[in-house]
Amino acid sequence: MSHAVNSSPLYAAIDLGSNSFHMLVVRHIDGSIQTMAKIKRKVRLAAGLNDTMALSPEAMQRGWDCLSLFAERLQDIPKENIRIVGTATLRTATNVDIFLDKANDILGYPIQVISGEEEAATIYKGVAHTSGGTGRRLVVDIGGASTELIIGEGFQPKALTSLKMGCVTWLERHFKDRQLNKKNFDCAISAAKDTLAPILAQYQQIGWDTCVGASGTVQALQEIMLAQGMDEVITHAKLKRLQKQAMQADHLEELDIEGLTLERALVFPSGLSILIAIFELLELGYMTLAGGALREGMVYDMVSELQQDDIRARTINSVQSRCQLDVAYGEQVATTALQLLNACGGDNCIREPHGEALLTTAAKLHEIGLTLDFKKAGEHGAYLLKNIDLPGYTRAQKHFLAEVIRRYKDQLSPLPPQHAISAESATRALRLLRLAVIITHRRQRDLQPNVTLVSNRDHLTLTLDKRWLERNPLTAAELEIESNRQSDLGWPLFIKAV
Repeated sequence: MSHAVNSSPLYAAIDLGSNSFHMLVVRHIDGSIQTMAKIKRKVRLAAGLNDTMALSPEAMQRGWDCLSLFAERLQDIPKENIRIVGTATLRTATNVDIFLDKANDILGYPIQVISGEEEAATIYKGVAHTSGGTGRRLVVDIGGASTELIIGEGFQPKALTSLKMGCVTWLERHFKDRQLNKKNFDCAISAAKDTLAPILAQYQQIGWDTCVGASGTVQALQEIMLAQGMDEVITHAKLKRLQKQAMQADHLEELDIEGLTLERALVFPSGLSILIAIFELLELGYMTLAGGALREGMVYDMVSELQQDDIRARTINSVQSRCQLDVAYGEQVATTALQLLNACGGDNCIREPHGEALLTTAAKLHEIGLTLDFKKAGEHGAYLLKNIDLPGYTRAQKHFLAEVIRRYKDQLSPLPPQHAISAESATRALRLLRLAVIITHRRQRDLQPNVTLVSNRDHLTLTLDKRWLERNPLTAAELEIESNRQSDLGWPLFIKAV
C-alpha cells in the first residue's frame, strides 16, 4: 500500500497489557509529540489465566475483539511507524502462541512480547521524555500483572527490575473474596513487601533524588486526591487515608470513593496495597505522576529526532514555534527576570529547585495569549497553558504558569492557592516577571535601562538612571503605576531615580 508524503506522519504504539489494551496515535510536529488518539479497552487478560497459566478462550476472545477495533486505525499509518508489544500476561501464558497467531492475523503487524527488563527500560524512556526535574529518579509503574521499578538519571537507566505482582494478580490473590477488610489489605501489603525485598539493598545503595509514578494506579490516585481537594503529591499519609476510605465499604462492589472511576474500582485496592508496600519498604517521602510511560517510550523510540535533549527546553521551543512567539524577546524577558532574581539575593530569592526554571518558562511563554487576541491576552494565555500538553511539567506546575501568565501585565491580583512552589516564591516570581516585561517593552536589549534591585523581605526597591527615565516618560509612568499596584496588594515596591 503506498502512502502519500506527509510532513508530519502518524505513529502508533499499542500495549497489550494484563488489565487493558491501549493504543496511542501521535504525530511529530514542530519538535513535539501531538496526541491524535488514545484508545483503551478493559480486556482483563490476566484474569483469564488458569492454574496452569493458560489463557482461557474467553480472555483470548476479549483480546481479539479489541484488536479488531485497533486494526481499523492502523490502516493509514506507515508500517515502520507502528510498534505493538505484549507485557506480563503474554510473557507468562503457556498458550501464548495460539493468542499471538490470530492476533497477528487481525492486526497485520507482528506483536513483540517484550521481557520485563525491556518493558522497564521502555517505561523509563517514556518517563524521561515527558517528565522534568534533575538528578536521579526512581520510577514506579504498577501494571496489571507486573510492577516495574527503575532508577535512572537523564535518559540512562541505572537499575531495571520487573516484579511479578500487579493490580490484577493481587486482586485475584488477596481480594478474591471481594472483602475490603484489614486482613486482606495487610496480606496484600505484606506479600508485596516480600516480592520487593530482594531488590531493596541494591536500590538503596544506588539511591534517588525524586520519585515518579507512572500509569493507571498512580494516575487514579492523583485524580482521587484532586477530586477531594488535596494537592497532586502522593504521600504515605494520603495512601493510608485512602485505604481507610476503601475499608468503609465491606465489598469491592460497594467501593465508592470520590474521584474513583467505576472501571478502576475493581483493581484499586490491590494497586493501592502494592503502592503502600513500596512507600513503606523504600521509605519514600513523596511521589509525583509521570507524564508518560510504556507507550510514550515506544513512540519516542520511533521518532529519532526526539531521542535526546532537555525536555523542558524542547517543550518551550515547540510551543514557541507552534504559537509563533517572538523567541528573541522571550529570551530578553527571561534574562531580565533572572537578573532581577539574582539581584534579590540571599534567602529572599525563589528558594525551590524548580522556581528559577518556572520563572524562565513563564517569561519565554508570557505572550502566548496574543496568539488569540491582544485585549484578553492574559486570560487566553492562562487557558492555553492550563490545557496544552507540556512534557516536562507537572499538572501543578502548569497551573502555576497559567496563573502567573494570566497576570503578566495590566490588572494585578494575588495568585490563587497552588502547589508548584511556596506562596512566597510564587508571588516573588509574579512581581519580577511583571517588572521584566515593563523594563523590556521596547524589545531591544540595547534600549532597556540598567537597573538594580534591592529586596528587604517583601520590600523591593528598583533603581534606574534618572536621565533615562526623563527620556522615557511612558516607561517611567508605567513603573509608577506598577509601584502603586504592587504596594496596594501589600507588596511594597519603590521606584528610585539616581
